[in-house]
Amino acid sequence: MGRRIGVRDPRTGRQDHTLTCADPAEVGSAAVRSRAAQPGWLALGVPGRAAALRALRDALAGRADAMDAALVRDTGRLPVSRLEVDSVLASLDRWCDRAPDLLAEPGTVPTSMPGIGLRQSPLPYPVTGVISPWNFPLLLAMIDAVPALLAGSAVLLKPSEITPRFAAVLRDCVAAVPELHDVLTVVDGDGETGAAVVQAVDLVCFTGSVRTGRAVGAAAAARFIPAFLELGGKDPAIVCADADLDRAAQAILYGGTVNTGHSCMSIERVYVAEPVFDAFVGSLVGRARTIGLAYPEVTDGELGPVISAAQVEIIRDQLADAVARGAAVRCGGEIRVLGGGAYLEPTVLTGVDHTMKVMREETFGPVLPVMPFTDTDEAVALANDSEFGLSAAVFAATTEAALAVGERLEAGGISINDASLTGFVQDGEKNAFKSSGLGGSRMGAASIRRFLRQRSFLIRSPEDKAPWWFA
Repeated sequence: MGRRIGVRDPRTGRQDHTLTCADPAEVGSAAVRSRAAQPGWLALGVPGRAAALRALRDALAGRADAMDAALVRDTGRLPVSRLEVDSVLASLDRWCDRAPDLLAEPGTVPTSMPGIGLRQSPLPYPVTGVISPWNFPLLLAMIDAVPALLAGSAVLLKPSEITPRFAAVLRDCVAAVPELHDVLTVVDGDGETGAAVVQAVDLVCFTGSVRTGRAVGAAAAARFIPAFLELGGKDPAIVCADADLDRAAQAILYGGTVNTGHSCMSIERVYVAEPVFDAFVGSLVGRARTIGLAYPEVTDGELGPVISAAQVEIIRDQLADAVARGAAVRCGGEIRVLGGGAYLEPTVLTGVDHTMKVMREETFGPVLPVMPFTDTDEAVALANDSEFGLSAAVFAATTEAALAVGERLEAGGISINDASLTGFVQDGEKNAFKSSGLGGSRMGAASIRRFLRQRSFLIRSPEDKAPWWFA
């Protein structure tokens, strides 16, 4: 029997679930089974693999209510849980539709050397490890697993130990698709189990904190395997003087508080042109006060509890530090324990600067610190003054004006006259900048190609009677 750990219900604060952690031997055995099954999975071809994943999609659709319920238990929130399920269903449809074209192998083509043809024939990594986080348990478990499977890799998935309940429903879905039995394996566990996954696979995808991501990257480098790391963010939003302030306030409020701010792409810093600063803050605070808590019933409001107990203390520490250094709380600002769960209403801070933790460290909560700027150069400098570079947002009167600012930002995905669009629009390829990540894009066509090793066959026709050797 593996190690057993308690799992906390974020709505009650009580440990009401027990997780048995897979040990390194169990993880290794799962990887051996996956590796043995992967050639058969690859031999199905893209149409066969797409058919199996469409069957997985149907199995998930048929168990959507059970998955919703499990995600509510894991996270304490309802609308975003339903959105997760719908997003994964749409993702399966999209990838199955696009994979045949994206993975099609071209025939032999001429090269720059006369008489020599080239045929590209990529080969997938046999076993991909996916270590997923607690903020979007299902969505971020599948965001790498689905393209990896379509590319022909087997997948070993380790969800977060903070939100593991959904995994049982996912296993039921996999069990309904015989072709997936040994090529999509879910292993339960904590960080020790995750470390064992890195030691057992041929490529690893990790989503989580910078600290843990660095450890995963180092372990992968020691084994000489690729690591794709999607890490933290401290996303800035810039509001120019000519922007539509109500539109900006509404978008930024959503971008900073959706899923209780538990998103790497949350807006966590807001820079507003001085002439419109007071008007913008007034609009933002007015809107923030209309957002309710999902308490006492999960259907009561928009914001669920803070999911992770450790995150509660991080948010509390950042708020205390900001107030001690002179920040003003314009709304929210106090974590309340209700029914055992920790809740925070949308919090707007002014009087902030970059000496404060809330402006430099990832918050991962519904907190929006707002700071004025005098000109565009200062706004860009403030936005780029961060160890993070995941995404950003710019609001201005015209697309061209906003793009002119956005092109100067050090971030991979920049929303123009909106916020956090990278969570909804999967078409564009983007890389994380700075400490926000490492490796190829998990968005766009490049995402599926991450799981392929490229091979080139350089072909001289047997009929060619004029080889170049020693000519």
